[in-house]
Amino acid sequence: MKTIARIILAMIAVGTMSTLLLPATSAGAHAGAQAYMYLDVSADDLGGRVELPFLDVETVFGLDLSGTDEEILAELEENLELLQAYVLDHMSLGSGGEEWVVTFDGVELLLTEAKVNINYAVFNFTVAVAGNDVPRQIDVSFDPFFDEIDGRDALLLIANDWEAGVFDNEAEALVAFDANTRQRSIDLGDTSQWTNFTASIELGVDHIRSGPDHIFFVLVLLLPSVLVFKAGWEPAASAKDALWRVLKVATMFTVAHSITFTLAGLDLLPLPPSRVVESIIALSIAVAALHNLRPIVANREWAIAFAFGLFHGMGFAGLVSGLDVSRSTQLVSLLGRNVGIEIGQAIVILLMFGGLFILRRTQFYRPFFVTSSLALAALAAAWTLERVLDKDFGFNQYVESIIEWPRVVLPIAVFTALCAGAYIRERNADRLIGADETDTPEPDREMVGAS
Repeated sequence: MKTIARIILAMIAVGTMSTLLLPATSAGAHAGAQAYMYLDVSADDLGGRVELPFLDVETVFGLDLSGTDEEILAELEENLELLQAYVLDHMSLGSGGEEWVVTFDGVELLLTEAKVNINYAVFNFTVAVAGNDVPRQIDVSFDPFFDEIDGRDALLLIANDWEAGVFDNEAEALVAFDANTRQRSIDLGDTSQWTNFTASIELGVDHIRSGPDHIFFVLVLLLPSVLVFKAGWEPAASAKDALWRVLKVATMFTVAHSITFTLAGLDLLPLPPSRVVESIIALSIAVAALHNLRPIVANREWAIAFAFGLFHGMGFAGLVSGLDVSRSTQLVSLLGRNVGIEIGQAIVILLMFGGLFILRRTQFYRPFFVTSSLALAALAAAWTLERVLDKDFGFNQYVESIIEWPRVVLPIAVFTALCAGAYIRERNADRLIGADETDTPEPDREMVGAS
């Protein structure tokens, strides 16, 4: 009982700490009918995008943006020169009294969630900054539709500023513009590799939190970690034995994905098409799940973790694609993201291991083990089909709603409590399955039959 109590206390501690460490899902910035300017800043490059609400574009230019995506895009492209000229007349970027040249590149659509129901025309741009370095003080003017529509305002956000540790910011506005304040001088603040490092850690943790395929690959390999395969799957003898199996799996997965993630981040590894990588990642879950049912490399799950971890690392490489920064900044960012990924992975393992270990010696682990493996194999097959066909069947939205952080902590806590209750019940009834290395379970008490 002391071991069970310690595991439950550890679970509570991990749950509390992880709630503090893992960020909750953040809301997007698009909450009203404002226009938006996003800036992407690096030491020697500046670019970004302007987003204009469909409604304002229709009102001011008399366009019809109510058809299909293809029809809307065709309408915008037909009037692209007019629209780009308008945006250019209503924005400027510069410093020290000098205005920089802004160049636009086509137009795209941004379709927001149904609950927001405000869609945008997106105009990407690059900026020719005078000199070699982007200054940390920038003068910005931005006033689209202020004269044509009463009460209009706009927001400026720093989407990416690698040296300052800002990545993929879609929610935190830096400054606002309105009819009375059309120009602003913005201070990007000091650069710091430590800020870059800590922000990169957070981004790595968040990638695990928001990446259900990576989470499920870890989970499907965690299921047999509390077992050992002899004639069939049997309970591991002790927490030490089970944790050693977990450590080997986690270490091999870490080594593998760190290799490909780092090489890709440094542009030393050409990546296959994203569709191929994502399909293999989904397939890896199915292979690991089927291994649970009929072992391929019994007691060497670490080999599966390493082999497919190489492809998961290629998937993580999306975090650093297009990283146009100095080599030192790049290395610090890669290190931070790797650390963040490991923290996220460790939290997943620590949250789930306790319940699995407690349940392993009961009659309930066999049906749970088989059912969970089958369910994960089916989900992985569906994901693989989605990615091979390049279709969205909605599986991701459903899964993400189930594992949304921090809401998922409650069902994990309930699961662990139920496991503890099942263990106590089986122990009191003297029905615990033997876990000693010398105590081979009777045929009718085996966890899973021999292959």
